[in-house]
Order: sequence, then structure tokens, then C-alpha cells
Amino acid sequence: MDPIAIVFVILAVAVVAFVTNRIPLAVVAVGVSVALYLTGVLDLGDALSGFGDPTVLFIAALFIVSEALESSGVVAWAGQQVIARAGTRRVPVVIVLSLLTAGVTALISVNGSVAAFLPLVVVVAARAGIPSSQLLLPLAYSAHAGSMLALTGTPVNIIVSEAAEDAGARPFGFLEFALVGIPLVVGTIALIVLLGPRMLPRRTTPSAPVDLQRLADLLRAEYALAPEDVRLNAARGVTEVVVPPRSTLIGMHVFPGMCTPSGDLVLLAARRGEDVLEGSGTTLRAGDTLLLNGTWDDLSKHTADEREVLIVDHPDSLRRSVPLGHGAKRTLVVTGLMVLLLVTGVIPAAVTGLLAAGALILLRVVSMSRAFRAISWTTVVLVAGMIPMSTAFRTTGAADLIAGALRDLVGTAGPTAALAAIVLITLILGQLISNTATVLIVVPVAVALATAMDSSPLPFLMGLTVAGAAALLTPVATPANLMVMEPGQYRFTDYTRFGLPFMALFFVVGVFYVPLIWPFG
Repeated sequence: MDPIAIVFVILAVAVVAFVTNRIPLAVVAVGVSVALYLTGVLDLGDALSGFGDPTVLFIAALFIVSEALESSGVVAWAGQQVIARAGTRRVPVVIVLSLLTAGVTALISVNGSVAAFLPLVVVVAARAGIPSSQLLLPLAYSAHAGSMLALTGTPVNIIVSEAAEDAGARPFGFLEFALVGIPLVVGTIALIVLLGPRMLPRRTTPSAPVDLQRLADLLRAEYALAPEDVRLNAARGVTEVVVPPRSTLIGMHVFPGMCTPSGDLVLLAARRGEDVLEGSGTTLRAGDTLLLNGTWDDLSKHTADEREVLIVDHPDSLRRSVPLGHGAKRTLVVTGLMVLLLVTGVIPAAVTGLLAAGALILLRVVSMSRAFRAISWTTVVLVAGMIPMSTAFRTTGAADLIAGALRDLVGTAGPTAALAAIVLITLILGQLISNTATVLIVVPVAVALATAMDSSPLPFLMGLTVAGAAALLTPVATPANLMVMEPGQYRFTDYTRFGLPFMALFFVVGVFYVPLIWPFG
């Protein structure tokens, strides 16, 4: 069987599997790599190359950086600032988060900004009472639009700028992309505000962070405590535990203000059902609830044994909701240096991410066990498994076949029709394979069409760049789309339904607006 036909069959089967959502995404992705090897399309090295790809390592490292930002309270602090400025109403929250994400994406790329802001968005959603699924896909879409604000927004911009120079024109300036990026960001935010409530699902991530202020108020009310009795800060906190059956604590006489046997924790109050146990104390029974005070480390250490107590809200989860808590300064310094290195491009992005992740582990902001737990392995395996598909598209000639047909179709038409064809084919391919790979495939076609039309290559290449940023219809289109899938509880079809209006926006901007700024003549 012809290798090109094999590639199309494997791709079609994978897309069906993704859409039906009956097979785990990671299994489908690994199956694609294995199928490409077993059918002889790729050798073993190419079929498994995704698992050593720098992009995959960069994504994994960014999850660790994201964990540090969240666990140290940097994200909680940023969430407070967003809420303070935007309130809890959906429209201001969406606008502020979208503008923040788009601006940062221009400096550190789509994947970096989405990984950094993902926990922030979950925090803001919880505090504003908005389902996280209403904000996380808009986060990814805002990042895609923001990637068009500067040269560093995405590798695609750099590829196209170099291609323009190689084609005998000139490279695009660092901020020249903003001429098309600003309309895309404004249009994207407008669509999110108008369509989000109706077209996005209303699902909440099962790991939504705790709002400490609300928790403190609730505990004071339930245990009849004064405001100064329940304090949660960077050093100390409280934890609510339940005495389980067969605990050795059953039968112990306790009273408010006493120290636990370890001497590290203080019993603030106890409840039995709806009644607060007061006075000289009581003898503990199974089912009694205790409110303990201590340092965060002591709370974690002395409540770890589930045979003794059952934790209501784990101290580690509560601790990450404290603004600018333990390790926040170290995290900010490391993250700032990472952003600086990403902006300057002194070293490759993957190396920068790995250095940042390693530094956070060595500085004891994130432990090794937490670092491994922080990585979304579904995302990592999915990206690694699908990278060989891009390789197969290029090496078998499947991409050249599509590009040749496109050239034959529009070769004699006008420049606007040719540009529309370039944008359309990029939009379609970009949903199935890496948008970077898609742009690399279509760039020579775009330059050839510009030459055939006796036109400047600049509008063709900028239109191609706009289309390359519109990888929105599938979770596998970009790593950023994948990052929000699990925490947003999204399904494959959610991307397609919500992404179509945005695709129309990118198409109109790429075909009709771009030539107004970069004329054909």
C-alpha cells in the first residue's frame, strides 16, 4: 500500500478515535506512533522521536514551573489582583484575563503563557463563582491571538520572518506583527464575551483551589470562634480533621487550647455533629471533628496517618491558596530569569525550561515527588505520540501532494483567491498536525504562489502566519489546547463547536485585512 495512503488512513482513524473519546487520548497517540512504525512508514527512531523532542521536554518543565507558581502562592496573589481589579462579574474577569494572557504570550510563547496562567485562571474561576470550563478554553484562544503581537510570540513568526527575507523581501519587525495581532486579540475577546456563556460547557475542575477567605469565615461560624482565632498566612494555618473508627484518639480527653501529643499543634475547637464541644473538654468519639492550628509543615506531617485522623481539606492544598507564601520570592526570581532567557533566546527554550524546573527543585520550592505529580502525563504522551505524524506527512510526500494540488487550483486566479487558498489549507492542516510543521510545509507554496502572481510575498506570508495561529478546532492542534483539556473537563467536540467562529475571524483577518497593511503590489 502506498505510504501516503497509509498516513491518511492512520490519521483518519486517529481523528475518529479522538472525536469519539472512547479510547484514552494518550493510548491513541502512542498507537499512531506504533502504527507508523509497524506499517513501515517510519523507522523506529522517527516513530518514537516525539518522546525526546525538545517541545515535549519544554512542556513537561513548564508544568513544574506552573506547580511552583501555584504552590508558593504567586498564583493566589495574582488571582487576588485580578479579582480586585475585575471583580467577580464574568465580563470584566474575561477581559482582564484575556488581555493579561495575550500580552504575556507575546513574550514567552503560547505554551509558556498557558502553562503559567492555567492555575491562575482556576483560582479566579473559583473565587468568582464561574465554572472553570468557561475560562480555560478562552485562556488558550487568547494566547493564540496574543502570539501575533510580537516576533517572539511563536516559532511560526520567526520562521515566516526568515522566509520573507529569503524570498527577497524583508524580515518582519519585532512589533510589526502587532498590526494584525491587535485586531485578532480584540476580536477574540469580543467573541469570548459574546459566545462563551452559550457555547462553552459549564464544568468545574475537580481540583479547584480553596478560597481561604471563605473557608476562614466558614470555620469561625461553625466553631463559634473569634476572628483572631482562625488565621491563615504564609507561616501558619489550620486544618479540619475527623476522628475515624479504631483511631487511638478515641477516648482521649481534649479541650480547646490544648497541645496535641506531639506538642506541635494546638486544638482550637471540636464538634460533635452540629454541636460545638465547649467548657472543660470532652472525651473523643469516632466521628468527632477537630480544628487544629500549627505551621503548615507540622499540619502536613501530623495529619498524614489516615488511621488516626481523616483530613477534610489537606494542608498542602490550603497552603497553595495563601498569597505569596513559602518560596514565593525564589519562584518569582527563577520565573523572571526564565522569561528573560525566553525573550532573548540566548539558549533554546527547552533548555531554559529544564533549567528553571531544576532550579525550583534544588531551591526546595518543589519536591521531586510533587514535580512528577505536577506534570500532566496525558498531555506529554499525547504531544510526543502525535509528533511522528507531522514527520510522516513531510517524509512520505503527503504534504507535497496537498500543496501541489493547491498550486494547480489557484495558480491562475487572482492574488486574493490565492491568499484565501493558502490561509484555508493552513487552517485545515493546522488542526491535525503541529502548526509549526504546517507552516513549514506551506511556506514554499506561499512564496511560489506570490512569485507566480508577480506579487509581494509579505501578504502571503503574513496571512499564512495568521492561519498558523488559528489552531483552535482540536485539542491536539497545539500543546496549549491540550493543557486546558483535563482541568477544563473538555471533550473533543467542545473545541470544534466553540472554535469555528474564531476560525472565521482568523480567516477574514488573514485574507481581507492583511493585504490592507501589506499590499500585493
